[in-house]
Amino acid sequence: MTITLTQQNYWELVQQTREIDAASGQPNHSHSDKHDITWKYPKPLGAGYYRKIRLRKGLVISIADYQTYDDITILNPDRKHPLELAYILAGAMSCDSRPLVAGHHSFCGSGMAPNEIVKEPTQQRIVKVDCHLEPSLLGQWISGEPDHLPAEFSHLSKPSDQTYYTQTSTTTTAMHRAVQDILQCPFQGLAQRMYLEGKVWELMALQLAQTLEMPQPNQGPKPLKSEDIERIHYAKEVLTSRLNNPPSLIELARLVGINDCKLKAGFRQVFGTTVFGYLQ
Repeated sequence: MTITLTQQNYWELVQQTREIDAASGQPNHSHSDKHDITWKYPKPLGAGYYRKIRLRKGLVISIADYQTYDDITILNPDRKHPLELAYILAGAMSCDSRPLVAGHHSFCGSGMAPNEIVKEPTQQRIVKVDCHLEPSLLGQWISGEPDHLPAEFSHLSKPSDQTYYTQTSTTTTAMHRAVQDILQCPFQGLAQRMYLEGKVWELMALQLAQTLEMPQPNQGPKPLKSEDIERIHYAKEVLTSRLNNPPSLIELARLVGINDCKLKAGFRQVFGTTVFGYLQ
């Protein structure tokens, strides 16, 4: 049997489960560290846990170790996406038919993550470690300016109406060692967050070195589906009929039944200008 859930429904199920202690697996009644929370994996879906460690504003590590009872399909909508390093340590899954298996990892820049389908097979232990960070932190680290990245890394930070950069690669020995250090962190509280943040930057340094060695594809915009093109043409009709009192971007997106990120990107693809530019 296959269970199909939206991304929102999936995480609501996770966060509705009881909090547990990451080391013992027993219920956590102390809530002593609000920056480090572990949830029991939803019982209707499988067994295991999901852990989120907030290191600072804009920098989060998540650790998951679980096994599903059934095939799980997760429907992800268009969404704003931070920089992400995602390491698969055990098991396998697919994202839009692109396999993600143990020993490999994905690297995503910031921007718009287009809708995608994630599939997790039944009766297979999945262990993964994800690092999410806002691009301003990377800019501050590299150049001392939150809103500036050197030219060779500019493709890693895109506005929310442009499709993000993605790369899937083999996890090197050095990367694997750093990920294991994250899983086996011996500290708690502030010392834990300082130690783990150092490991995230170590992984980012290793990743940027690997990225520089790879040829960068010419990533054009993702082709629009025919129904999305129809909605974008409908959006133009709505704007034309309401030039004296135009709707906001979010209101327009709701009227035509499309995500506002896709509306912004699609309007530029179809008409060669932004929604605001067309109004002008």
